[in-house]
Amino acid sequence: MKTIKLLPPKLEGGKPFMQVVKERKSSREFSSKELPLQIISELLWAANGINRPESSHCTAPSAMNTQGIDIYLSKADGLYLFDPQRFAIILIVNQDIRAMTGVQPFVKDAPLNLIFTADHAKMQKTGSDIDFYSAADVGFTSENVYLYCAFAGLATVVRGSIDRPALAKAMKLRSEQKIILAQSVGYLKYTQGAVKQ
Repeated sequence: MKTIKLLPPKLEGGKPFMQVVKERKSSREFSSKELPLQIISELLWAANGINRPESSHCTAPSAMNTQGIDIYLSKADGLYLFDPQRFAIILIVNQDIRAMTGVQPFVKDAPLNLIFTADHAKMQKTGSDIDFYSAADVGFTSENVYLYCAFAGLATVVRGSIDRPALAKAMKLRSEQKIILAQSVGYLKYTQGAVKQ
């Protein structure tokens, strides 16, 4: 199974936090230009990477620390699973399934589509509120993606319009794994004549 080791995130410098929040927005026009491994590494670390190695706690909170949210990456060269413990991505499906990650026409062109799944097998101790906690935990994670994208000058939009049964089958998910949301990430597409700012 192909595994790509991610690069250490650069934690120094950058924009002030209030400027990042000011620039946070949804964008639905993406360049097809591929994202470099450094950007993908930092994006995943910000989304839900381990920021306290001594306790394996993550950048995004989770209900009762179940850490039941998994992040899949749909790219042109296949579908990968983010492994925060090894800080790596693991090839799951050797096929471009980006077009299946949403019903909007732009998803097939975005260089990266994240799919957030809740693993109910890991989250059983949250009890009957498992759907609520799954949605909340994914909300924290996707907002971290938004903030990183504002920081790095990337375009992003979170999406709920997904053919979940078809995508789950293509992703080879177990029945306990539930697709919650997807999020497209990439460079902003500039139309001819537009001035890049």
